[in-house]
Amino acid sequence: MSPNGGGVATLTAEIRALKAERRALIIAHNYQRPEIQDLADVVADSLRMARRATESDAPVIVVCGVHFMAETAAIANPTKRVLIPDPGAGCSLADTIQAADVRRWRAEHADGLVVAYVNTSAAVKAEADYCCTSGNAVAVIAALPLGVPVLFLPDFFLGNYLRKITGREIEVWLGECHVHAALTPRIIEQRRAEYPDAEFLVHPECGCVTSALYYAEADGDVAAGRTRIVSTEQMMTRARTSPARRFVVATETGVLHRLRRENPEKQFVAAAETAECRYMKMITLENLRDSLRDLKHEVTVPPEIAARARRAIDRMLAIG
Repeated sequence: MSPNGGGVATLTAEIRALKAERRALIIAHNYQRPEIQDLADVVADSLRMARRATESDAPVIVVCGVHFMAETAAIANPTKRVLIPDPGAGCSLADTIQAADVRRWRAEHADGLVVAYVNTSAAVKAEADYCCTSGNAVAVIAALPLGVPVLFLPDFFLGNYLRKITGREIEVWLGECHVHAALTPRIIEQRRAEYPDAEFLVHPECGCVTSALYYAEADGDVAAGRTRIVSTEQMMTRARTSPARRFVVATETGVLHRLRRENPEKQFVAAAETAECRYMKMITLENLRDSLRDLKHEVTVPPEIAARARRAIDRMLAIG
């Protein structure tokens, strides 16, 4: 855990000085600790993190997120040094699919297309035709040619949501994020009863996404028009533009800090306070400081894997 009070101020000052010395860019995911978000150059979802990394001329990029995000930054920025403060920051969703699984599917679907959610390893992305995030997944699926088999991986709830929204026949891998899967329809029902005036912002990886879609579409329902299925970055836009004064947010709780910071006059309630990713919280001020000071831990991807994965990532960056 990061220290409090003066310790935070001292560490923050150290980090800012080291960042200037290294000419580094610090990019942080919306699920990071508040103190990490507060000093990052960019706080965003996976798609915007990837785009900002490629737009920057900084020679060093520090990714405050989980390992697949650092891999994605390294693949998209082969001439830059990409660091992650804790290399053990993994992803339960990414761990549900391996490159060999994709190759087995391709052996049975020679003309098929594979869409890999960004929450996957570089080795899996190398086997895919397209990469996507929750922010542009609908646009990616809509851009695919008709009449060919499609495998979406690895998130089951997002895949089913894409089938519903796009009307496409999609085979969906049976993977899930342990945090989002725990956000069940029962939790949403409880929050609806507690906050009947609130607008609901629901991430499409959530276990409650099917019921949330029902509420979003239901005619005459008290929450009709006030249930939005959105990526974390889309949550920011919606919170800013919505006339609602109170929101229930169904995703990892780290996103609440940015929502509250950018909208101090509005109230944001977690769908579940227990929705916390232990991997995201492995990034601390201490190991961020150490990463900049010692230029560790560098994330690299073997060239042959990076070259194949870059095709799918470039398509993600170009769509949506």
